[in-house]
Amino acid sequence: MSGDAGAVDLTGFLTLTKREVLRFLRRPSNTFAPPFITNVLYFSVFGVILGERVGTITGVPYILFILPGLVVLGAVSNSFENASFSIFHGRWNEYIHEVLTSPLSYAGMVGAYVLAAATRGVLVGGLIAAIGWTIVTALFRPVPIEEPLYLLAFLLVITLLFASLGVIGGLAASDFDDLTVMNQFILRPLVFFGAVFYSLEDLTPLLRDISLLNPMVYMVNGVRYGFLGVAEVDPRLSLVVLAGMTAAAVGIDVLLFKRGYGLTE
Repeated sequence: MSGDAGAVDLTGFLTLTKREVLRFLRRPSNTFAPPFITNVLYFSVFGVILGERVGTITGVPYILFILPGLVVLGAVSNSFENASFSIFHGRWNEYIHEVLTSPLSYAGMVGAYVLAAATRGVLVGGLIAAIGWTIVTALFRPVPIEEPLYLLAFLLVITLLFASLGVIGGLAASDFDDLTVMNQFILRPLVFFGAVFYSLEDLTPLLRDISLLNPMVYMVNGVRYGFLGVAEVDPRLSLVVLAGMTAAAVGIDVLLFKRGYGLTE
């Protein structure tokens, strides 16, 4: 295996990134149609129908309150899924060996997979935000984004984090069912229990303390702060912690590639 050290091969890095981005852009029916349909249903059932009964939470319409959480769900799910599938599919069909024998450094390989997966996450998150904003504007009035820099920063950090975790998942998976279990039975439940559909203030003190152990709470609150300027957890501290987790996850990815974990028999 090559890619031991040296300067980053920018051409190789951009080529691998482009290949991974085009892989999901060429399949819009798989990439964008499912989150579009799913989130139209979410906003219709939870936001519109249930929202009429709930009214407002933290002073904002319920449909607007759940929007950031659904953006997080779509962004992190697609980031994780893209990276894990790319790595595992490359292992399964053994074409990842072409990447491993290229002049790319291990950091360049990991960076390309992570960046491409994060790009998908940001695009899907943006699509969901557009759907929700359109419905909110139609039902109520145009609502400005209160903290756009925080919103962008949180979207970038959480998609990069889950793209990095997706690389680990793709290396650890032994079959395609493992990828489904990781996404559907671990990742999504954590998001749903991350204060997407409810406020932390509605919980008992014990449940609130338990909820604060869920990292998704900080992601949802961070994105909510970017959209609405409202947060139940300090967004600055959340951003710093999540950025540290992202750096650690990327470092683990590079280390696993160096050791050939899951890549060599």
